[in-house]
Amino acid sequence: MDFSRRSFLGASAAMAAASVLTPDRSFARAALDQAHNWELATADVAGDVAPRMLELVHGRVPAGLKGTLYRNGPAQFRRPGGSAQHWFDGDGMVRRWHIEDGQVQLTARFADTRKRRQEEEAGAMLMPGFGTLPDPRARIGSSDDVNPANTSVHKVGDKLWALWEAGSPVVLDPVTLETQDYMTFRPDLKAMPFLAHPRIEPDGTIWNLGLNGRNAIVWHLSPEGSLRAAEMIELPMASYVHDFSATARHLVILLQPWVHTRNIMPLSAAYEWKPELGSKVLVIDKDDLSQRRIFDLPPMGFFHVGDAWEEADGTIRFDVAAHPDMAFAARGASDILNGVPLDHQPAHLGLVVLGTDGRGRLESTGVIAEFPRSDPRRAGLARRFCIHTTGSRDGTPLASAIGVTDWASGRTRSFSFGADHIVDEMVYVPKTGATAEEDAWLIGPSVNLKAGVSELHLLDLARVEDGPVCTWRADVALPAAFHGNWV
Repeated sequence: MDFSRRSFLGASAAMAAASVLTPDRSFARAALDQAHNWELATADVAGDVAPRMLELVHGRVPAGLKGTLYRNGPAQFRRPGGSAQHWFDGDGMVRRWHIEDGQVQLTARFADTRKRRQEEEAGAMLMPGFGTLPDPRARIGSSDDVNPANTSVHKVGDKLWALWEAGSPVVLDPVTLETQDYMTFRPDLKAMPFLAHPRIEPDGTIWNLGLNGRNAIVWHLSPEGSLRAAEMIELPMASYVHDFSATARHLVILLQPWVHTRNIMPLSAAYEWKPELGSKVLVIDKDDLSQRRIFDLPPMGFFHVGDAWEEADGTIRFDVAAHPDMAFAARGASDILNGVPLDHQPAHLGLVVLGTDGRGRLESTGVIAEFPRSDPRRAGLARRFCIHTTGSRDGTPLASAIGVTDWASGRTRSFSFGADHIVDEMVYVPKTGATAEEDAWLIGPSVNLKAGVSELHLLDLARVEDGPVCTWRADVALPAAFHGNWV
């Protein structure tokens, strides 16, 4: 298909032009106070957090543990002249948890985006987003003027990229977290959408998508972030795609029946849940994007999938946090920001199996789960373990536990931090000198609601049910983050 940046972005411009402003809703603190003080999960941070050392409050730090956990998530939603109306629309704050010699230093800075600069000047959240309507004062020339850089963060070469869904990576210094620029891969590709969930091969090669309705751009980058190819494809249906997967040989794109049906804002209002369409999986050959297969699945909603792998006979498997619908995206994430009690059902972990006979199936575990992760050294290759959050219940969208599911045995082991903790996604860290998949640490933060601070936890994958090997505590509370990586 001929590549046309103008045609690809045209629908987005039409959506913005059709938008109107509606009155802002107030933040209902009292409702969240009754729900275990959850307002800390979506609290505003007043400004950047200067480097500070954390206190070791539990356990002993394993010898040789050294590296940096980067995380990203929204950390400002409200301004006097107008507020964001969806959890996904806050300004991105990148966190740097650096571990060395048994000590942890925490630094956190807002991505200095064009969006944030314009809104600081106006004293209001102006820009449209996933669930927020634009203010008439917003000056929008491209998607990068709207980009909050708030969803994920990846170290690429010697730079740090803060990622969103619909705009360019925002480039940061990996030590100071100072914002440097927007990444432009080629002049004619400026401000094109770049998902927050690239798939990175073990050698560092990067694959990603950019979505607009049924049009998608397939990004292929070197480990240093230079462009190898950018090619347009057409999808079977205009599904909302936040994440995708890949094997060593194929891109694996799960398409859900939450489909774009109208050009209106906010973005979530442009989608409609159509379960009669079912879900589909598009499998594309990395070496020839015209070579594709389509598998049918039952209807499911989803945000996140795990790394896919392909068996010797050609069967493809990947894990998914499957929702019964996308009510949380459409309403729930706005409700939690505004203090409205939730009535949605949490996601459950499943394994999608795409057979050589052309048939697909979803094998559900019945385990409540979100944010599936695995060993990055085995990305696209056969593996046993899926790391995920758990502990959510009806009406409680935020996790309180971490789980490890073994696909070989079908067993899930978990550790609960208790109702007084909001647990972020945790990531896989190989133990020093180890090569076996089970010889790894899990590392990630939680918000200790009772103490009103953030904590960083290290757990042993093989004994996750024993709880943290060690815990460090900060003197500040940062709101819940979305995604990050260990370097």
